[in-house]
Amino acid sequence: MPDAPAPSRKVLPARLPRSAVRATYTWIAPAHDWLAVLVEARARRLGLSWAAVQNGEAVLEVAVGTGLSFQHLLRSNPSGRTEGIDLTPAMLRRAERRAHRIPHEGRYRLRLGDAYALDFPDGTFDLVLNSYMFDLLPEADFVPVLQEYRRVLKPGGRLVMINMTKGERWYNELWDSLYRLHPALLGGCRGILLTPFLEKAGFSALRRTYVSQRTFPSEILYGKKPAF
Repeated sequence: MPDAPAPSRKVLPARLPRSAVRATYTWIAPAHDWLAVLVEARARRLGLSWAAVQNGEAVLEVAVGTGLSFQHLLRSNPSGRTEGIDLTPAMLRRAERRAHRIPHEGRYRLRLGDAYALDFPDGTFDLVLNSYMFDLLPEADFVPVLQEYRRVLKPGGRLVMINMTKGERWYNELWDSLYRLHPALLGGCRGILLTPFLEKAGFSALRRTYVSQRTFPSEILYGKKPAF
């Protein structure tokens, strides 16, 4: 029997207001890791491998969540500088507990922060990592936030992103159906397609791959800030 028709590639509008993000993720925090292991682990591992952190680098993770990726950044960068920001104190507390368990000779810091206005000078970081945040944002905000990431990267610096994306099979549509029913069920996340916005924001050497884990569709993206 042939596959059912592929779902529409149309991206749904963002429906979780910025003002509701902190309260939503405070509610989600206790169950966050369970869902992340079930549907995000494969994409997260691949994103970290694309990041290819070298010890001694300056690394920033935006939307650090409970620290599932941040702990790996610390292990890969024990003598470097590793920063993590998030909007939600409940998430940061969990990330801090993870970070305390990891030997680290360099500098690390976890703190409240906003992707729209990063509190760092231009050209600070070798790598910016961001997972499952852009799928909350309105499309009109994609380029401005990406340009903020580009600003804090050094020339030649790397950006690695992991997002919920549009599925490639009919059964992936389940997740956008849940979002239509009630956005908070997915933490406000819906499937997006970010590559064209990376180009508009001035990133080069772009790569993208697709991962589906238990029908949940993710995209992993890589870009570089031009060296000159």
